[in-house]
Amino acid sequence: MRIDTVLTNARITTLDPARPTASAVGVLGGRVVGFDEELDGIAADVRHDLGGAPVVPGFNDAHLHFSVLGREMTQLDLSAEAAPTLDALYRRVGEWAAAKPEGAWVVGNGYDQNKLGEHPTRQALDRVAGGRPVYLVHASNHMAVANTEAFRLAGHPDPDAVEAPAGGSIVRVDGVSTGLLQEQAMALVSSVLRPVPQDDIVAALGAASAWALRHGLTSATEPGIGGRLIGHGPADARAFQVARERGVLRTRITAMPFVDALHELGRVDDGLEGWGLDLGIRTGLGDEWFRLGPVKVMSDGSLIGRTAAMCCDYADSPGNAGYLQTEAAALRESIVRSHGNGWQVATHAIGDRALDVVLDAYEEAQRRAPRTDARHRIEHVGVASDEQVARIVAAGLVPVPQGRFLSALGDGFLAALGPERIDLAYRMRSFVDAGVELPGSTDAPVVPGEPILSIHDMVNRRSAGGTPIAPHEALTAREALRAYTVGSAHAVFEETRKGTLRRGMLADLVVLSDDLLAVAPERIRDVQVRATMVGGVFGHDAEGQLVEA
Repeated sequence: MRIDTVLTNARITTLDPARPTASAVGVLGGRVVGFDEELDGIAADVRHDLGGAPVVPGFNDAHLHFSVLGREMTQLDLSAEAAPTLDALYRRVGEWAAAKPEGAWVVGNGYDQNKLGEHPTRQALDRVAGGRPVYLVHASNHMAVANTEAFRLAGHPDPDAVEAPAGGSIVRVDGVSTGLLQEQAMALVSSVLRPVPQDDIVAALGAASAWALRHGLTSATEPGIGGRLIGHGPADARAFQVARERGVLRTRITAMPFVDALHELGRVDDGLEGWGLDLGIRTGLGDEWFRLGPVKVMSDGSLIGRTAAMCCDYADSPGNAGYLQTEAAALRESIVRSHGNGWQVATHAIGDRALDVVLDAYEEAQRRAPRTDARHRIEHVGVASDEQVARIVAAGLVPVPQGRFLSALGDGFLAALGPERIDLAYRMRSFVDAGVELPGSTDAPVVPGEPILSIHDMVNRRSAGGTPIAPHEALTAREALRAYTVGSAHAVFEETRKGTLRRGMLADLVVLSDDLLAVAPERIRDVQVRATMVGGVFGHDAEGQLVEA
């Protein structure tokens, strides 16, 4: 017998209880076919000696805006690293604008008022942009600042007279718009930037794939395509298919259609009024490279933006407890109808008040149309009480918290929640101890998306300023690794083909510089990705370190 590839002299952590470790693995047709003694006497087209390097299953981010990450690589970076002060932000906007043709849009991403001290303003952007339209998206992606020219091009010549839509707000000072648009109000300007041209989306997917391979990310779930606020336009799914056909999509993607892409299909069967995508398409359609996952629903906003719907006021914003993006009754109807027509449902819920509404809706959906192992998800679960954790576990739901938020945004969480409520933030240990198969995710590009840094934060749980954040919710390195592999596959019904390394599973794996399970917890962030294999093919080899035996 002859197979494609054999990797030898490795320290393989398989996460398969039947064979937890191995020193060699064989690959045929993009899948694992054997280990160690099972490969005796087997010929291979290629053999790689890994020199004793650690190997783990490919990382899988359960909530990463993959195409947005790629798009932002071509836009103005306004993260704290690139623009640490408000003056630096205005300077970068001015320089970027000056290099653009007259009338070209200046689109920037990643600013955080928690680190700058305040939001940029429409008036200041008018002064530095040289007459060009400016649209700056907050790090949370739940708000943005537009200048006067951007408002004008979007059909609003007088920004002070624009009314906010339901589920959104426009910030004004003494009746004058600052340009800050929150939640649903973002569409007042962002709509003019859509749909994004297909070739631009395909290029973004190629850029994101190259980035993913460098960081060991072999799979990701894109949480929202084709929607009015989330996604690039009505033909998003086509762009993923084209990217795969052109060979530039090299990361496996499960995509969530946004709920407003679903529509009434009329009567499709006795007792079934269709509500979904055309042809009755629902969760699960696709192949191992691109498939449709859950339908994405939004309930509230952002914790660092102070728009997430809370049970009580933010510690640093008396009188503000956030708000729901959609009225509770309409939100419940979206969830119930999606469930009733066979969709897995993934609902964004950060605030504890929003979480109660979502939990009630999931429970009602199951009462109306019981389904075994629906595996509905709650994206983020930013703030949750013990009672809410128990409800999530009892209902068989999948919580999807973000480890990387803890360091990148943690100081903002501390200010927003205060010492009395910070222990309820982004809980992990409570779910794992209750038997939940927890996934790993970052919500990139809201924060940097490197899996190893996120695993580090899941274990260490400290803010950038060094303050512990609910340290009793920390995971072990093995639990965090399992979340980033097995857990994320389970979250989209793919645990039978990815997440572990065993015979018949996809040959997706990562070669590391050190053993994630053996280094000191504070050194996890220092572990490097040496090589990344997807489907039996190495798509990344840092500095050509792979040695053919």
